[in-house]
Amino acid sequence: MHRESLAAHSSLPWAKLNNIELNGVKISGSPETLEISNSKGSGVFAMQNLSVDSAVLMTVPKELVLSHDNVWIYAKSDRHLREVLEAVGDYARTARGAILIFLLMQMTSNCSDIPIKVGTSNPWTEYIKFMPAKIPLPTFWNEAERKLLEGTSLKAALEAKLGSLDREFFDLREATRSIEWCMYWWDPDVGRLSFEDWKMVDAIYRSRALDLPGTGHAMVPCIDMANHASGDETVALYDTDSNGNAILVLRDGKNVMSGEEITITYGDEKGACEMVFSYGFLESDLPLPTDEETDLLPRALMAREMFLDIDIPDDDPLKLAKKSAFDAPPGFRLYDRDHDGSIEWEGLFVWLLCVNEEDGLEFHVLQCADGEKELKVSWQGQEIQGIQSLKQCLEKDPLQDVFRLRAVTTLLERIASQLGRLISNGDFVNHAISQVSATYKAWLAYRLAMLEEPFLLVAHQFFLKQQEELLTSTTIQAYLSQSPVERSCSPAFEDSEDFEEADNFA
Repeated sequence: MHRESLAAHSSLPWAKLNNIELNGVKISGSPETLEISNSKGSGVFAMQNLSVDSAVLMTVPKELVLSHDNVWIYAKSDRHLREVLEAVGDYARTARGAILIFLLMQMTSNCSDIPIKVGTSNPWTEYIKFMPAKIPLPTFWNEAERKLLEGTSLKAALEAKLGSLDREFFDLREATRSIEWCMYWWDPDVGRLSFEDWKMVDAIYRSRALDLPGTGHAMVPCIDMANHASGDETVALYDTDSNGNAILVLRDGKNVMSGEEITITYGDEKGACEMVFSYGFLESDLPLPTDEETDLLPRALMAREMFLDIDIPDDDPLKLAKKSAFDAPPGFRLYDRDHDGSIEWEGLFVWLLCVNEEDGLEFHVLQCADGEKELKVSWQGQEIQGIQSLKQCLEKDPLQDVFRLRAVTTLLERIASQLGRLISNGDFVNHAISQVSATYKAWLAYRLAMLEEPFLLVAHQFFLKQQEELLTSTTIQAYLSQSPVERSCSPAFEDSEDFEEADNFA
């Protein structure tokens, strides 16, 4: 759908009309994010010297905050919005679902190609015009550009996101196509809504939503124009005052000169992948490799975290049962909590790869009184509920070190596989950035790879040490001394060859 875009600096009259208080600050910038550079688009800047601790720089009335509850309040006086929210059911009961539907309705209301008036005008009907016409998130990259991400953790995350958006768009069409006015969305001749529009409202939400204290995930007009800076570079914080209004306050101890930018943090704990995924950029001061570099840790720590997908092998006879009985994201998260290279991991799904029937994991199909069938799970004869219960059983098991070794070996294999893909795609990415016409997307993919590669190497080294330590465990040594017959009667690797493969991988 065609959407009018207005310059960010022209939002001042709108802000005054809607009782937004700007105290010594202004909004400036362009509605366009340039393809060839890391343009920030818009920003909040000081109009005078600021130095008072906790000074309130901006106050946004609570009724302007775009939250789940406020969307439904808008729906009370907007029949068209209410029809769509009710049609999509539970999806609109989430903050993201309700806000995306609301944003889509404002885009529809502004579309000059639709001959009827859709929706009831509200402050956001005008404010959405100040959103960038282009948002450089990877969901808008073409197939060739997405190939630049091969080997990075962003590649799988992006593919999953595009698949999820496609399913959401399909469900939206099926839920609303019977609504009379929605012909201007779906009709082959007069319909104007496209998948690109759905990606746009998702991008607007992901790149601007804040976790507002007392409200949760929401969009706050004008405050959402502020750009990101981490650590000591963060100038201001967003909060909620005693009246429920959203406020932007100066951090204690900060002195800002007139003309300097007022920045907030989008989340210092967010990893490099998430920053590119949700915001389309990496901070400019992140280090890149040099010929003299001998210590990988500084760059590795800049990646902060990675999520790697993983699946149960096809030759696992319990694969379908495990996936049916246990609900967990198929992967694991690597992170450095203490910023010292001590990589930790979390991911319940990994434990499903570490146990099988010979260990004591059993599945039973029960016939219920109503004729339905129910899948029950037990561990060594004891019924368990959920994958967390399975993990707790493994932690209490006398052979817990065996299961830990299997988990660590699984992590090592997956990390090595990711490293291989990342390195093999290096020539393609290097060629892309060597061109005179190299795009910002190519450089962004290169920078992400240059952060995640050392992170994976440090993680591999860390878990390799853990594997070596586990090999000295008396539990594992005693287990290895068992005969094949004894092993078949107790939790174990399937045979000694399986353990040798784990040992040789190191």
